[in-house]
Amino acid sequence: MRIGILGSGLMGAKLGTIFARARHDVVFSYSRDEEKLESLARESGGRAGTPGDAARDADAVLLAVHWSRVDDVLKKAGDLSGKVIVSCSLPMNADDTALVIAHTSSGAEELAKKVRGARVVSAFNTVPSEVLFSVFEDAGNAARPDLVYCGDDAGAKELAAKLVRDAGFNPVDAGPLRIARYTEPFALLVAQLAYEGDAGPALAYRFEQREER
Repeated sequence: MRIGILGSGLMGAKLGTIFARARHDVVFSYSRDEEKLESLARESGGRAGTPGDAARDADAVLLAVHWSRVDDVLKKAGDLSGKVIVSCSLPMNADDTALVIAHTSSGAEELAKKVRGARVVSAFNTVPSEVLFSVFEDAGNAARPDLVYCGDDAGAKELAAKLVRDAGFNPVDAGPLRIARYTEPFALLVAQLAYEGDAGPALAYRFEQREER
């Protein structure tokens, strides 16, 4: 599968590296430091390019930029009609202290309005970047943590679920894209536990289905 990475910060770089290690064809893009982008591509086994390069011919595009940069990177990516966009971008304010969209809509839903014709899935934004490599490396040796995702297009969700599995998680279909109104605030709960708790930021979660009694 060809995957274009729009945003090569912590989440984009780590997920792109994981996808490359899972033998996907990965194109990294949109970094403030072109030398670091080239180095990331070499070390991961992927390639570096522009957002347009990353989106062109991609089976899936991972959107992994700060909310303040979404419009800019979408403009540089070009026409995304028909593309599967897997978004891990949360609609955070400038200092990352609160959601700027919540309750009656979500960042994922607003993204879908920006790229009409694209097939948006919200995924990977409910775990901190610090846990990604650990989950991927332990995938065959331990019980997989869960990871929720949501979207309106069945084919796009199937593709996103494959990427979730390839990253070492168990995909949990949370329903249509509007459910991002709940998963995005849940991501802040996970972040609170990860960054303000005593055990460190490498935090994942797992749901347990029990028999009703």
